[in-house]
Amino acid sequence: METQEKVFAKHVENKRQFNYYNVIMVIAMSLGALSYGYSTAIIGPTLAQPSFVEYYRLETRKHATALISTITGLYSTGGFLACYTVPYVADRWGRKWVVVYCSTYTLISGAFLAGSTNIGEFILFRFISGAGAFSLLAAVPIWVNEVVPPRNRGAFITLMGLMLLLGYMLAGWGSYGFYFYRPSSNNQWRPMLAFQCLPPTILIAIMPWLPESPRWLTKNNRVEEAEKVLLKLHEPEEAIIEMRQIREQLEREKGLKSDWYSMLWGVKSYRKRSLLGFGTTAFIQFSGILVINIFGPQIYGGLGYGLSTQLMLAAAWVTVAFVSSFLSMFVVDRVSRPKMMAGGMIGCVAILITETILVARDKVGPGENKAALRAAVAMIFLYVACYEWMNNVQLSYLGEIFPFHLRAKGLSLGVSGIALLNIIWLQAAPTALKNIGWKYYLCFIIPSSIAAVVILRWFPNTRGLSLEECARVFGDEGVLFGGRDEDGLEVVVGGATETREMGRSFEQNEMAGGAGSEGSGQLGDKPA
Repeated sequence: METQEKVFAKHVENKRQFNYYNVIMVIAMSLGALSYGYSTAIIGPTLAQPSFVEYYRLETRKHATALISTITGLYSTGGFLACYTVPYVADRWGRKWVVVYCSTYTLISGAFLAGSTNIGEFILFRFISGAGAFSLLAAVPIWVNEVVPPRNRGAFITLMGLMLLLGYMLAGWGSYGFYFYRPSSNNQWRPMLAFQCLPPTILIAIMPWLPESPRWLTKNNRVEEAEKVLLKLHEPEEAIIEMRQIREQLEREKGLKSDWYSMLWGVKSYRKRSLLGFGTTAFIQFSGILVINIFGPQIYGGLGYGLSTQLMLAAAWVTVAFVSSFLSMFVVDRVSRPKMMAGGMIGCVAILITETILVARDKVGPGENKAALRAAVAMIFLYVACYEWMNNVQLSYLGEIFPFHLRAKGLSLGVSGIALLNIIWLQAAPTALKNIGWKYYLCFIIPSSIAAVVILRWFPNTRGLSLEECARVFGDEGVLFGGRDEDGLEVVVGGATETREMGRSFEQNEMAGGAGSEGSGQLGDKPA
């Protein structure tokens, strides 16, 4: 049987592995991430707009706080449920067409939100908007992880994260600008909700010109198309190596179980991956980042700032996040994944502790201690700068710990963890901020501290690992490369009747220029 090292050639080193076409395509597909960022962030400034509060009588309704909780909580509920539809569409129709499926939800819901006339209608389409946004957050990284070279995967995912934050910035600064717009109809909150329709409309329109995942194409016997895509995306030498790896990996994954039961309960190594995937995103959400983002204006109001300053600070806060995320792009592929996640979490905890002490010890509010007020706001800004150094790592990590036949399910499972934790935090936030104030921060500080220790101690580092090394980390190298499984039984890979025959056959095909490989193109004809 071929050795793991011989079957999987070493990637190109000391030179760029990707073409600039790859960068352009990732930016274009990341309009889906921008859609998620915008539709998620826009509700915070909308809830702070006086015209919105007046239109839906949120100051005079008896259960106004409960309604706000429902608006924010059901958004994440829709996202949690929709995440589990993504794998079926992604595996059956393709990695890029699942993005169209998700974008349609975002487009339709944005139109109805902008034109809503009663609170029930608004809540319903906020639920649908969440379904589209969170499913996009699952679908776009699946595609990105499969079209970028392994050495730069973290940087490309961070690039996608920058587009997500651009959506947050557009929502923040746009809402700040519309606060000063005074139309006679007093409905300045509607145009910003209508803008949610623009990014998915553009993305759907350009989708025919974006490449499909070469892994999905190869899986569906469209090898020549996959080779052409790789040659466009990556440098030729790297494309040759990757095509060989893709074909060999998919051959070895034939017959492996990929259903939800096997992933969550049936196979030990899959179960470990699933636990890590869900745990990664859930732990990072322990930081409470979305609570601070969505209820930022209310937090600044509680600290004593006026409404226009609240909206301005919320927009500036996201801008700081964008800058910090950009800087992290140059570090993300140089530092261990667990260390970067745990380090960011420890930093967030330290800053939140400082924030809590400031708010609890000093009177922070209108006309009170101005020095303490400025320090409290500074801590919130430092917090998001620190958070962004762990944020984008989570989506890279999810793409790395799951093999192709589980990747769509794995990323969807992880993103559902984001939605689930946000349901808990956001549903409680309006009541908690109103009744217990700074004590709510303790709900983030304590679990985040525990999570940082767990990540450092038990989460494996997958940065830069090849497939065989990831398989070794999760204890299933026998499943992918033959030998003995965890129960000591002989394993035959790829559905072949004799592992050694497969190894010799692959070697003969390589020597013969890929003869016998259906649909083989120029990349399959060259030895790596």
